[in-house]
Amino acid sequence: MKHVLILICLALVAGCERKAASLMVPPTPEVATVTIAPQPVVLTTELPGRTSPFLIAEIRPQINGLIQKRLFTEGSDVTTGQPLYQIDPAPYQAVLDNAQAMLARAEANLPAVRSRTKRTEELLAAKAVSQQDGDDAVAALKQAEAEVLSWKATVETARINLEYTKIKAPIAGRIGKSSVTDGAIVTAYQPMVLASIQQLDPIYVDVPQSTADLLRLQRRLTDGRLTRDGNNQNAVQLILEDGTKYPAEGTLQFRDVSVDPTTATVILRMVFPNPNGVLLPGMFVRTVVKEGVNEKAILIPQQAVVRDPKGNPMVLIVNAAGKVEPRMPTLDRAIGDKWLVTGGLAPGEQVIVEGLLKARPGTAVKAVPFEAATKPANTPVPAR
Repeated sequence: MKHVLILICLALVAGCERKAASLMVPPTPEVATVTIAPQPVVLTTELPGRTSPFLIAEIRPQINGLIQKRLFTEGSDVTTGQPLYQIDPAPYQAVLDNAQAMLARAEANLPAVRSRTKRTEELLAAKAVSQQDGDDAVAALKQAEAEVLSWKATVETARINLEYTKIKAPIAGRIGKSSVTDGAIVTAYQPMVLASIQQLDPIYVDVPQSTADLLRLQRRLTDGRLTRDGNNQNAVQLILEDGTKYPAEGTLQFRDVSVDPTTATVILRMVFPNPNGVLLPGMFVRTVVKEGVNEKAILIPQQAVVRDPKGNPMVLIVNAAGKVEPRMPTLDRAIGDKWLVTGGLAPGEQVIVEGLLKARPGTAVKAVPFEAATKPANTPVPAR
């Protein structure tokens, strides 16, 4: 009986030891991973720029005179050919009247000279006058005809100057403030601008791009890492100063061929429709320019990337043996909440996104698919 009790006690002790040992073995940690799968991604670049008018005309007088009246409202839209200023036309009307009178006198004198020349030619044929008299008659006729032509040109010049007394808009657009008032004396082609007209629909956006970025883009296209997006390549989006997106897309017109030596940049010129006049000249904006399409882009969530003590990016992957392995990826840029990876990772590898604190290099883990949290569209934003 005593031996039986001893055996029972030994069995109980062994069972407790086995249970304690099983409790001391930690369970395999579970981590959430994403499997790398290449996908086509449109790569864009956000560049700052400023708006400038599509057309601009500086209004200056073409004759001297006194401004009788301003014929437009400052800040209004004007049309091509619309009168803007009226210069006193009286002196120019008098010059035109005088030129027309002198032309009429020259034209009235011309028939008599022609008749005299004809008679002289007949007498010269009959040897009734000298050759000199015939030459003088022909010269007089040519002089009379030249005088008529001269006065016709004078009349046309006077008519043009009279037309210039009414200063008209050379282009359609929005006119600014006037620098002169009624009664001001102006001179032809003076340095001071009377007013400026700017065409704002469409409107230009000029954006500087560094030559380093331009060379990098050309190298990617040459290497085949990027391809052009066909007809949509020149489409450009615009972000206003307050962060809102401009509703209409623009078009990339050209890249300048000259480099600014002070900033090492080239100018990209874009054209945007502006029917409602939202864009004004000189506004600071940001443009989203398409570089091309990366057909085999590798994207990983930003939360999967950590930094080593030197600041280098690092990710942890689950290898084929189910163990954690560190990798040092090469990051290009952020696209939304993901990083674009250009090196260090291969398709099919499992990158740990959640559970990084439980994962240690070389340890075995259990990988489960990562599910990104989605926020319902009707979820209210908490007040701050």
